[in-house]
Amino acid sequence: MRRYSQQKRFLFAVDCIIFGFDGQELKLMVIQRGFEPFKGKWSLVGGFVGEKESAEAAAARVLKQLTGLDGLYMEQLHTFSEHDRDTVERTVSVAFFALIDIQRYKKQINEDYHPAWFSINDLPDLIFDHNEIAELAKEKLRYKAALHPLLFELLPPKFTMPQLQNLYQCVYNTGFDKGNFNRKLLSTKLLMKLKDKDKLGSKKGAFYYKVDTKRYSASFNTFFNLVPGQNK
Repeated sequence: MRRYSQQKRFLFAVDCIIFGFDGQELKLMVIQRGFEPFKGKWSLVGGFVGEKESAEAAAARVLKQLTGLDGLYMEQLHTFSEHDRDTVERTVSVAFFALIDIQRYKKQINEDYHPAWFSINDLPDLIFDHNEIAELAKEKLRYKAALHPLLFELLPPKFTMPQLQNLYQCVYNTGFDKGNFNRKLLSTKLLMKLKDKDKLGSKKGAFYYKVDTKRYSASFNTFFNLVPGQNK
């Protein structure tokens, strides 16, 4: 087998940033690292890329092995390549992020590596540069959610406008005016109003909505512009 002469080898890894929404908070999944160094410490879901494996295939494999999650849409975030980011050997990592409705996937998650959900605004100390990775993923999520309707991936099949507004407020860690928010979302024509209501929050109740899947697919890669100032 031929090799490039005078070139040193280093490791190739993947890290998965899994954002989930439980109806109240936007959270990040972390696991307890299963080997040294830092065995038992909180870590992003990650692992090494096989010799005959793409980064995308490795991310899907690692995610299923460590959490039980399978079939998620994952988008490449960034490549982290600082020479000293891993204290053992030089390791270049490609990070991916995914969005899930926590309640929908709860039964699929296994407990082997003690997965836990933390609020994105109150993360624990993670190993290596994983806090930096998580922060960049939060920035990317806020930027993309202002332009494209991807946050609907975090919601159950039917939801109320207050639930949707709460999700956006969690993502951006700020409040939105109810009237303006509702008008902006409804003007996109992406939502279909249902006949039934959620009456747990108030006597009057709030109508449920669902996403118009055809419009959603057609609009996903067009500009959304819901949150001013995020597309600069």
